[in-house]
Amino acid sequence: MSSILEKIIEQKRLEIRQRKLETPVVRLSESPFFSRTTLSLKQKLQDSESSGIIAEFKRKSPSAGWIYRNADPVEITQGYVRSGATALSVLTDRKFFAGSRDDVMKAREVNECPILRKEFIIDPYQVVEAKAIGADVILLIASVLDNSSIVELAGKAHEVGLEVLLEVHEASELAYLNEWIDIVGVNNRNLKKMETDVRTSVDMAGKIPDGFVKISESGIHDAKTISALKDLGYRGFLIGEFFMKHKKPVKACRDFIQRMQK
Repeated sequence: MSSILEKIIEQKRLEIRQRKLETPVVRLSESPFFSRTTLSLKQKLQDSESSGIIAEFKRKSPSAGWIYRNADPVEITQGYVRSGATALSVLTDRKFFAGSRDDVMKAREVNECPILRKEFIIDPYQVVEAKAIGADVILLIASVLDNSSIVELAGKAHEVGLEVLLEVHEASELAYLNEWIDIVGVNNRNLKKMETDVRTSVDMAGKIPDGFVKISESGIHDAKTISALKDLGYRGFLIGEFFMKHKKPVKACRDFIQRMQK
């Protein structure tokens, strides 16, 4: 892992220890959201009428710095969905991305669509927590986990009714696929070098087994790219910074989806 990834994971371990003390896992199941029936991102992406856009609510990143400091999760996520986004991705890491669990809960209260909790998940506690805050899908990042951890975390997700998106960047990480993985996401951003290239999705397309729904993440800026990736079998497209860096992210999302439909 790169130094920034190492710092994030080290910080995450500290946070998890503290949160387990503050809110024991048994209390998470008392959340009003915990008993709700989750929505399937996998099914939504397979719908031919779906735009496939997974619009991300993101204030900041280690590579870009502040993107939209005072972004309102209710206004923006609701606007994304009304603009035609199929699903939402919401960052919950506070230190490095200025996100929060509250952002997911606020988005959940006003949207009836699948929500991905975008987080560096390394512990089963975070999986149960994702369910408790209203998420439908968790992200597992192959480059920060080993095979046994992915099996454990993905199995726990299915146990509590969540779907699993496994994020990969290179072909060797496809060895981590298992029966609990619902969606494979190809991250066009190399988390070790923080460089982005959509050709990563192009190169990986034929290597992902046909039984998995696949999405492309990061570095997507135009409708032509979406069309080309659809031809390669991609059903979902996670877009964050491209929308959030605009003064009006909702308008940017709406205009983008309209260009896709022409």
